Amino acid sequence: MLDSVQSILDEYAELESRLADPAVHGDQDLVRTLNKRYAALAPTVAAAREWTAAGDDLEAARELAAEDTSFAEEVPGLEARLAGAEEHLRRMLVPRDPDDDRDVILEVKAGEGGDESALFAGDLLRMYLRYAEHRGWKAVIEDATESDLGGYKDVRVSVRAKGTPGPGEAPWARLKYEGGVHRVQRVPVTESQGRIHTSAAGVLVMPEAEEVEVTIDPNDLRIDVYRSSGPGGQSVNTTDSAVRVTHVPTGLVVSCQNEKSQLQNKEAAMRVLRARLHQIAQDEADAEASAARRSQVRTVDRSERIRTYNFPENRISDHRTGYKSYNLDSVLDGDLDPVVRSALDADEAAKLAALADGAGSSA
Repeated sequence: MLDSVQSILDEYAELESRLADPAVHGDQDLVRTLNKRYAALAPTVAAAREWTAAGDDLEAARELAAEDTSFAEEVPGLEARLAGAEEHLRRMLVPRDPDDDRDVILEVKAGEGGDESALFAGDLLRMYLRYAEHRGWKAVIEDATESDLGGYKDVRVSVRAKGTPGPGEAPWARLKYEGGVHRVQRVPVTESQGRIHTSAAGVLVMPEAEEVEVTIDPNDLRIDVYRSSGPGGQSVNTTDSAVRVTHVPTGLVVSCQNEKSQLQNKEAAMRVLRARLHQIAQDEADAEASAARRSQVRTVDRSERIRTYNFPENRISDHRTGYKSYNLDSVLDGDLDPVVRSALDADEAAKLAALADGAGSSA
């Protein structure tokens, strides 16, 4: 742990020095990058300094206790302080997802269950929109295909933080665990006999990539425009403002029709395309870092569920973490933090266990 702490302290000192150099401030992109990294390291540096101070205080108390027994009374409290500081620092040293400070593109797709699945997709969309509202994020529906009963066959939303979020508070850090199949159990509005049905909807979450991170050759794009339409194909405007962008080398297709102008729809579609290409590059470059993304189920199969929403019992269950509560109505109204916290805690526990295994094998 000492080696890891010292490398972080050295990097933090170097960042401080660079940010104090007036020459650096001529490049605002570089300044933003340095500031972001500096802010990300600050909590770990604070934890390291507290750990060092606690160790120094304990050592001093033990030395003084050898000459004056009254100082021995302070030793147990200082030992407890050092143990707490060490545990906190160990948690801060857990490897962080490099995408944790990013905004996201979130997609919800209806699956098995027909109209009922589409209605549930609408419920999930509302949950994420309300959750974004609770956390002070900006959520915008970029593209959607509605069902006849008012749900969604598929819908895509961009979720963005306002300002600079703290560590672990950006949309990707909180929403990345939502990817997968969500199962619902309830009596559908179309069910006349009162029987409980099971259906599912799929959620895909991608970190949004910056334009400079993904190079797209304009010659690799095919861009088509068409008229935006609502449910049943009814025209909702009189101009060809909807945009469909096809990335020929990969075959990726992104459509956007919810903005008012063709230019705005093209920009929104390009953001999604960059996010998808960024994800593909990450998957190819680093299999370990992409494990969380690969775990997101691309097909909406009820057997590959991550969470169940049981309406008759007002119960929500996360099958990965074992989390269960009986406040489904509150969760669907955006009270998603306890569910997210269970995933964060499970992820951290797995990483801590891996660190402990690594330390044990190297000892």
